[in-house]
Amino acid sequence: MALQCGIVGLPNVGKSTLFNSLSNARAQAANFPFCTIEPNVGVITVPDKRLVRLAEIDNPRRVVPTTIEIVDIAGLVKGASQGEGLGNKFLSNIRNTHAILHVLRCFDDANITHVDGTVDPVRDKGIIDTELQLKDLETVENRLAKTQKQATSGGDKLARRTVELLLEYKSVLEQGRSARTVVLDKEDRKLVADLNLLTDKPVLYVCNVDEGSASTGNAYTEAVRAAIVDEQAEMLVVAAATEADIAELETYEERQMFLEDLGLQESGVERLIKAAYNLLSLETFFTTGADESRAWTYRRGMKAPQTAGIIHTDFERGFIRAEVIKYDDYVALGSEKACRDAGKIGIEGKEYVVQDGDIMHFLFNV
Repeated sequence: MALQCGIVGLPNVGKSTLFNSLSNARAQAANFPFCTIEPNVGVITVPDKRLVRLAEIDNPRRVVPTTIEIVDIAGLVKGASQGEGLGNKFLSNIRNTHAILHVLRCFDDANITHVDGTVDPVRDKGIIDTELQLKDLETVENRLAKTQKQATSGGDKLARRTVELLLEYKSVLEQGRSARTVVLDKEDRKLVADLNLLTDKPVLYVCNVDEGSASTGNAYTEAVRAAIVDEQAEMLVVAAATEADIAELETYEERQMFLEDLGLQESGVERLIKAAYNLLSLETFFTTGADESRAWTYRRGMKAPQTAGIIHTDFERGFIRAEVIKYDDYVALGSEKACRDAGKIGIEGKEYVVQDGDIMHFLFNV
């Protein structure tokens, strides 16, 4: 599933440093604006201890983790919605992603120039929010002009409802609030889904701090936390420069010792990847055996035939049933045969909603 999180933020807040830590791809990290001109895409392995445990049990020929894509997008400046800096290109790149990782500078360093001269993450957040909201307002107003004609001339009931939703979006955006604060039911969301509003995308605020604040945060991060209290958004504290140092260490043991010295149980990169995965409403099911132990990504709420189709379209087209083993049962009993003998394999039909951690075997006939 090619689902992408876009890393956004003002110039020189640590986006590319963070991206370098996340991915084998290497964006240019330099102390000047727009050092990332084209969006760099990194395919990021999602850490999952459950897959490691399954591989220990089955000793397969290969182990395949699941992945997500992270896109490093050029830094935005005030006026981007009007084309300033790399504005139009920047906003287009964000529109193509499914969720936003908004990096905010929460550290002091005289050697790293801030585009506005001083460090103020809440102000920085406001700059980007405003530019995205202005672009969304333009999108909504353009659609409103067309839809109002349909609603009045043809008496189309759906067009009239769409106009109501567009007016609600317009009001919210004009108040300086993001589109994601508008709560819609499933049917209403279908009517406006093709708007693909920038501020309707789920967002995670990533507070980039100095090494000493990696485990506790600081006054800057507390200010951000207070600023997003009314938003449908989460926040994560990460020391990007420290994560870059950790990424250079060769062994797992060295990395763990480094983290322990900082008072951390897992790296900021691991926490960020897991948070991004959750931000995209993704979960994991597994297939495992002597040939392969593999993690598969699916959208939360998917039913068994849909998840079967992720492996192969024929699996969905000819779906008969799914055999499901719960992860805890598999680990406790140690094999598929033992689970079968103990009656721990569930037989599920087309309406079964797959659960995170399920070990699946699909039966199909094409």
